[in-house]
Amino acid sequence: MPPSRPPSRSRAGRRRTALGAALLLGPLLLATGCAEDPATADAAALADTPIPETVSPDTKLTIGAPEAEVALELSGLVDEIPFEVEWANLSGGPQCSEAFRADSLDVCSAAEVPSIHAHWTGLDTRLVAAQFRQDPLANPIYQLGIAPGADIEELSDLRGRKIAFSPGQAQGALILRVLAAAGLAPEDVELVELPSTGDVYPTALGSGQVEVAPLGSVHIRRYVEQYGAEGGTLLPHGLRDDPAHLWVPTASVSDPEKAAAIREFVRIWARAQIWVDQHPEEWIAGYYVADQGLTPEDGAYLVEQNGHPDLPADWSGAIERQQQTIDLLAEELGNEPFDAELLFDRRFETVAAEAVAAETGAADAADEAGTDADEEGGSR
Repeated sequence: MPPSRPPSRSRAGRRRTALGAALLLGPLLLATGCAEDPATADAAALADTPIPETVSPDTKLTIGAPEAEVALELSGLVDEIPFEVEWANLSGGPQCSEAFRADSLDVCSAAEVPSIHAHWTGLDTRLVAAQFRQDPLANPIYQLGIAPGADIEELSDLRGRKIAFSPGQAQGALILRVLAAAGLAPEDVELVELPSTGDVYPTALGSGQVEVAPLGSVHIRRYVEQYGAEGGTLLPHGLRDDPAHLWVPTASVSDPEKAAAIREFVRIWARAQIWVDQHPEEWIAGYYVADQGLTPEDGAYLVEQNGHPDLPADWSGAIERQQQTIDLLAEELGNEPFDAELLFDRRFETVAAEAVAAETGAADAADEAGTDADEEGGSR
């Protein structure tokens, strides 16, 4: 997960909100597995509740999706948002969970695991958008960093090793999947609980605190640059690790006005994903370099690593994968399994894909019109 972006000057009429240091308690609360009863809404009733066709300009959403915010600004799509937005400089499971609990956030970008842990800790939420990567095995989000001198060349070599583990986050679920793929159980290794933020994992590998850690983003490239001469290596895990979602508290999508605004945001967010894919140079300069403080080389590496977005119109595969994750985590962490359908608000299932189809269709029509005009002009 990319680091939270530093506060920046926002456009007129929009302001960035700081939700307080209390959000940092998220990992602690999730790790405790606190056992309040799940506050699940009547999923069938919600599914049958129509969303208003129009959005009131007075509706306000607080959105924690820093990367999407930059994409909307760079593409100009931010000016098409037909309601009031307050941007929150946070994303990911622990921070967004605490903001949801505090009724301070309406939309968050997160991977697949936070919504599962939210359910187990009594936080009622829904997923309203699903994004994957085309050719995900060629463009994984994570690779396994191997510590210098660890002598690990394949997954079967993980037995008995010290492995960085972050319960409640995508990296933790990936480690459990990797162990299962290797025919190992958690008790066959030593799981070392560490937060996956910042440089914690690369530093833990370099210092020998752990022998294996899932590295993502630019840390993959930098780890080899920093520790490769000492014997630090990377090991591909060979598994899909690409689910990403827009995640909301059920209270927000139960509010008709907010539900209409969230649907409109999903549409614009989807179009922004396509803009990013089609404008790599602008994205490198505007996001990775200007916003995240990375080098152009880091940005180019990440653009190549990210591949192309896949926004499915049918969530059946996403729900099936989510169910597999629920069952795996329930078995390994001692929680009760549940139906993955509870986590998805399928009223939003086709919203992103339809927005992309409309966007690409309009672009293709414009290109075709331009070609026809050129040919017509050339024939005169």
